[in-house]
Amino acid sequence: MSGHDVLIIGSGAAGLTAALVLAERCRVMVLAKGRLDGGSTAWAQGGIAAVLDEGDTFEDHVRDTMIAGCGLNRRETVEYVVEHAPEAIARLAQIGVPFNEEAGSLHLTREGGHSHRRIVHVDDATGAAVQQALIRAAMAHPNITLKPDMVAIDLVTDRHRAHPKGDRRVWGCYALNAATGKVECLTARATILATGGAGRTYLFSTAPRGATGDGIAMAWRAGCRVSNMEFMQFHPTCLYNLEVKNFLITEAVRGEGGHLKIPPGFPGGGERFMPRFDPREELAPRDVVARAIDHEIKRLGLDYVHLDISHKDPDFVRSHFPNIYERLLGLGIDMTREPIPVVPAQHYTCGGVLVDLAGRTDLAGLYAVGECSESGLHGANRLASNSLLECFVFGDAAARDILASWDAFSPPPEVRGWDESRVADSDEDVVIKQNWTELRRFMWNYVGIVRTNKRLERAAHRIALLQSEVAEYYGNVRVTADLIELRNLLQAADLIVQSARARRESRGLHYNQDFPQAQPAARETILVPD
Repeated sequence: MSGHDVLIIGSGAAGLTAALVLAERCRVMVLAKGRLDGGSTAWAQGGIAAVLDEGDTFEDHVRDTMIAGCGLNRRETVEYVVEHAPEAIARLAQIGVPFNEEAGSLHLTREGGHSHRRIVHVDDATGAAVQQALIRAAMAHPNITLKPDMVAIDLVTDRHRAHPKGDRRVWGCYALNAATGKVECLTARATILATGGAGRTYLFSTAPRGATGDGIAMAWRAGCRVSNMEFMQFHPTCLYNLEVKNFLITEAVRGEGGHLKIPPGFPGGGERFMPRFDPREELAPRDVVARAIDHEIKRLGLDYVHLDISHKDPDFVRSHFPNIYERLLGLGIDMTREPIPVVPAQHYTCGGVLVDLAGRTDLAGLYAVGECSESGLHGANRLASNSLLECFVFGDAAARDILASWDAFSPPPEVRGWDESRVADSDEDVVIKQNWTELRRFMWNYVGIVRTNKRLERAAHRIALLQSEVAEYYGNVRVTADLIELRNLLQAADLIVQSARARRESRGLHYNQDFPQAQPAARETILVPD
């Protein structure tokens, strides 16, 4: 048992924001699956969207978000997040995030889909600076315990009680302590899922190794509804390099004038192609740009396309993108003089555990915030730099809701410990590796940027086969981190495919060649557990 008031699963922007608010009155335990800074937050390059510029308005930010989301956003959520953005930036500055400034005020950049400059940033490594500041603040707070190397397995629900009562409530989780190899039962009055997305269901992804859909899968198994999982965002510009994986070239390179071109040696070599696809050209929303790149790669048999900002002043490029410039230079690419080879890669999970404006799920005592949740902010496609913003606003909202209704959170009951009396150590780890590789490859091929009914059907058959194989394996061997992740990846993949098959149209990030048109009315896909 943890002996803490609130358990937070995930140590990124959403989890630590909630922890810092709660710690004023509660004892908080924060679990990280690996290192404290191992989640997606530290990887975010671009920045945080907020209305701070003269001439910009909340209504403009709301409209841009709704346009990118293809009308599937919940307007009250978009308004709530947009209106709370400036104070979220102020809180971050207060804990020491060193945002770039110009002439005494915050420097704002612009990204695809935004009608104004409204992206606050720390060079081109905003997420890393935010993550460091949040960890520093959390470590300094006596009411916060940070526990790395804890792999959450399942939520503790009524059926895990010593004397079940039929309540739809959560009291913490079971987690594998990677240091000891033992499973611990961690209970609390309230639990917050801040576990990130499910990017690692795909072969090519900008997400970190741990983005295996853990919170989404755990919440689904516990009885929560899951929404809009078909909307997987593919970032248009991931570096194409056979040695370096997952290196993202930020949206801001296009925002500051970078052009997408056909590589030399092919028809139209050296020419821009985005003007053929959208009047907004390189500043079109990500789904449009990713599909355009995918189209050109398939049409011409390319390995990649070029992203070229070499026509800009070299000092401008180096000062705006110092980390990317240095990293590329180390790989033999000088972005001030030559183009960057790029391909699309899975980047963000727009769907997730269905939540309300306070981050509440269907189960009492359980909240979900950040990328693992579906709050209604992103709709069918996330607008650039709204993701970190969602983490800060909803991390704060969930924490304040818990504090406001604290008397409704009863102390956790007696809970059964983890039973591994009938399992043995695995001698067949090749099963995990084989299934992981197979899953990610067919998800990329069948449930990627462009889908068809037949591809989705094939993916569903393969998922069903793998799930039965893994379920049998899981029931007979002692859990490991890899096995826990594989089980969750398969569950996340199943939810993605179920959602994609249910949507009989193309909208935003979901493009099905068999249903190329959008339906007149935008409707969410909501899956309900049995």
